[in-house]
Amino acid sequence: MDQYLQEAIRKALLNMNLDEDQIPKIVIETPRDPSHGDSATNIAMQLAKPLRNNPRKIAEQLIDEMNLDSKKVSSVEIAGPGFINFRYATDYLYDELEHILSSGDYFGRSDQNSGKRILVEFVSANPTGPLTVGHGRNAVLGDTVARLFEWTGAEVQREYYFNNAGRQMRVLGQSVQARYLEELGKDAELPEGGYEGEYIKEIAKTLVEKHGDSLLNEVDESIFKAEAESAIFDEIRKTLERMNIVMDSFFNENTLYENGSIDKTIEEFRKKGVAYDKDGAVWFKTTKFGKDKDTVLVKSTGEPTYRLPDIAYHANKLDRGFDLCLDVFGADHIDTYPDVLNGISVLGYDKQRVDVLVYQFVTLVKDGKPFKMSTRKANFVTLDELMDEVGEDVTRFFFLMRSPNTHLEFDVAQAKEAGEKNPVFYLQYAHARIQSILRKAADVADFSENADLSQLVHDAEVALIKKLLGFPEAIELATKHREPHRVITYLNELASGFTTFYHDCRILTDDKKLMQARTELARATAQVLANGLSILGISAPDRM
Repeated sequence: MDQYLQEAIRKALLNMNLDEDQIPKIVIETPRDPSHGDSATNIAMQLAKPLRNNPRKIAEQLIDEMNLDSKKVSSVEIAGPGFINFRYATDYLYDELEHILSSGDYFGRSDQNSGKRILVEFVSANPTGPLTVGHGRNAVLGDTVARLFEWTGAEVQREYYFNNAGRQMRVLGQSVQARYLEELGKDAELPEGGYEGEYIKEIAKTLVEKHGDSLLNEVDESIFKAEAESAIFDEIRKTLERMNIVMDSFFNENTLYENGSIDKTIEEFRKKGVAYDKDGAVWFKTTKFGKDKDTVLVKSTGEPTYRLPDIAYHANKLDRGFDLCLDVFGADHIDTYPDVLNGISVLGYDKQRVDVLVYQFVTLVKDGKPFKMSTRKANFVTLDELMDEVGEDVTRFFFLMRSPNTHLEFDVAQAKEAGEKNPVFYLQYAHARIQSILRKAADVADFSENADLSQLVHDAEVALIKKLLGFPEAIELATKHREPHRVITYLNELASGFTTFYHDCRILTDDKKLMQARTELARATAQVLANGLSILGISAPDRM
């Protein structure tokens, strides 16, 4: 309907002697208050200044010029300072309900991002330990936004970026080496800041099983580091797959050093006059981009800061031909990513092709108190432990149910609640209940003819059809704003609408035609619930 109304408005404006370049973007929105209509536009208010006329007068003229099909739009009204409100015709609602039923799994998909190649980089935790609750929100947000892009027609690649070099990894190797020696009955101490988790001991036991005591006299930690990296990445992949996440590619930061990208980046910065040497370090002239101070790219020790490989990595992404590169970052990256965007701009890339989804952190509430996590000190909760406790679907849902911009308190007690108090069970139960109704309907009647959907005239039936039609818009807005929780908000409203319909309209009735029509409306609702849950990466059970 949005496209139909936009085109009708555009033609009306051309008839009012406006040129194409004078017509602003025509936005069609769903009013928050259903009494205001089914769709609305503020186009008349947008045109008030350029046309030097009262918005209501412009709206009146627009309505006179619009040639709307009465089978699609039953009425048009002017509201407030100049809003134009549209009400859908019942014939249109029945046609669209039939479209939902015939589209099935594909209803809600669009070509909004058709032809675009999009890289979503997320998780990107270095292989120093298992994925924790702290990584969970990143993982689920990244995967769900990727699903939204796919639903809107894009070709999406999910990428995991990691660094297996540097001090962190050396300490990891040394930690495994110390535990290996202990397994063989030797005295050994963990290095300063070493990793103390139980997983380190497990890796050490595996080394003893593989190599016996042949590694006792190893001088450095290389073999221990390699074994740890391999074992930890195996666990990371399994954890992600358990969360219904499969990465398409893993990118090692070390590649950027091996192929010369790091050196080329510094060289190009020097040519452009934005890199210089001072106090033995290499500096990025970020004051040129509005910052108070310049930023170190390479420390006096010769070790690059995070910004340098990040800039080279983003150049690599864009060289691979992606139209959009989305990074999913925690709030601690707010100060650093503008440097990366300015860096790739210096290198000649369009920084508009890079977008960042910044999310706030998660507090795991246990026994009513926040539970702090530290990978090194091993008092962390892994994602696997959380899923063991509350289940995979619940874990995904809870990470998605709040806006990424807000701090998330993950309440384990609520998550373990197996009833309507648990928001994910509320939606899954709605789907399962509808499937139960459909099974009962099939047992009591044989619907061999097509349903007469015009039987659906009750206010609750009409309201539910209209809510179903809002699914594509919910996906479009969730994708545009990178906010998967919008899909959850929509699904909750849909489930609530179905509950009202179910209470007000008896489905299993003696009137066979009415029962068939209501059964089809229930079937469409189940389909949209299932489609929405699939975007969230959550199952839609037929029985609970």
